[in-house]
Amino acid sequence: MSTTPSNELPDTTSVVIVGAGPAGLTAAITLADAGIDFVLLDRLAEGANTSRAAVVHARTLEVLRELGIADELIARGIVVPTFTVHDGDRTLATVRFDGLPTEYPYTLMVPQDTTETVLLDRLRKAGGEARRPYQVTRIVDENNGVTVDYEDGAGTPGTIRADYVIGADGMHSVVREQAGIGFTGDTYPASFVLADVRMDWPIARNEVALHLSPEGVTVVAPLPDDAEPNRYRVVATLDEAPEHPDAADIQSILDIRGPGGAVKVREVLWSSRFRVHHRVANHYRAGRVLLAGDAAHVHSPAGGQGMNTGIQDAAFLGPLLVRVIQGEPAAILDGYEATRRPVALGVVAFTDRMTKMATLRPRPARLLRNTVMSLVIRIPAVRNKLAFQLAELANR
Repeated sequence: MSTTPSNELPDTTSVVIVGAGPAGLTAAITLADAGIDFVLLDRLAEGANTSRAAVVHARTLEVLRELGIADELIARGIVVPTFTVHDGDRTLATVRFDGLPTEYPYTLMVPQDTTETVLLDRLRKAGGEARRPYQVTRIVDENNGVTVDYEDGAGTPGTIRADYVIGADGMHSVVREQAGIGFTGDTYPASFVLADVRMDWPIARNEVALHLSPEGVTVVAPLPDDAEPNRYRVVATLDEAPEHPDAADIQSILDIRGPGGAVKVREVLWSSRFRVHHRVANHYRAGRVLLAGDAAHVHSPAGGQGMNTGIQDAAFLGPLLVRVIQGEPAAILDGYEATRRPVALGVVAFTDRMTKMATLRPRPARLLRNTVMSLVIRIPAVRNKLAFQLAELANR
């Protein structure tokens, strides 16, 4: 592991990882554990301090168990064994995770900043660190290596030579663009509200609730509430969401779409709006440059699959790179795209179906959807398959 001070980068390293989110941190841990020299760069001056992705599924917990941090993350989150679908005060479907063949038969709700903190602490225990702020400006695969140009927080340029580069730098990935890899897909027409709130909510805190309505889809999930009692995550579609939704905005959404009863939004702790894309990189590898996480795939938040798929990408890619750097043929890296890209395509298709189903507006279509859902979900095999897919256990 490089011992270069945090304000000074080395001239050479084995791997440059661009992006210190969950995928980048996971990749860095696998390299650090194997004693591989790397530099982890992030353009932000400090790590995430907002919750953003808040769902950790069973398969991801299995992966994190191998890194020795699943138990710590579970201790900081809230275990949710049930997923329900509602239309007004009517429950259309109940999906339980407690019968799944895993040590973690549930969804774990934990804010993304907590997940990143746990990952970063684990990286530091392995001797690694995230270097901030460094903006990567250019990447060239040349002369049996990769040249990475960057600027530090003061705008001072620099260059690192690496054997390989992992682009984990998000949807607007500089690494992907510099590698000339296409990002095929589209954007949903609706905008999304994302908010963490304190509120009175009539549904039990052991459920993630999906609410369907002609006005749009709404998901309400409990969050750990040691510091903020009765804390929930709210995700909702709107034709045009306000830039920073306030308590009145969230109250209005839940009054119209929620289960009725005593819903009272008391405080918005954090909120945002965003557009949702469904895109997958045309390739996960271009020579010595590889992609992971949102740089490789983005999709609807339905099902909470995004961060989970990215962590699993990195946990698969890191050990492959270790083997190559230790002398195995570089051709084994082709197995990364062959294994992980079909997973992303499946996630995009699954979440796209969920999003389109949940946002139906014509009344006849909604009535048919509700009737079919209520009938089909009574079949145990259907319930079990849906729980298995949401938990991402098929990705094993």
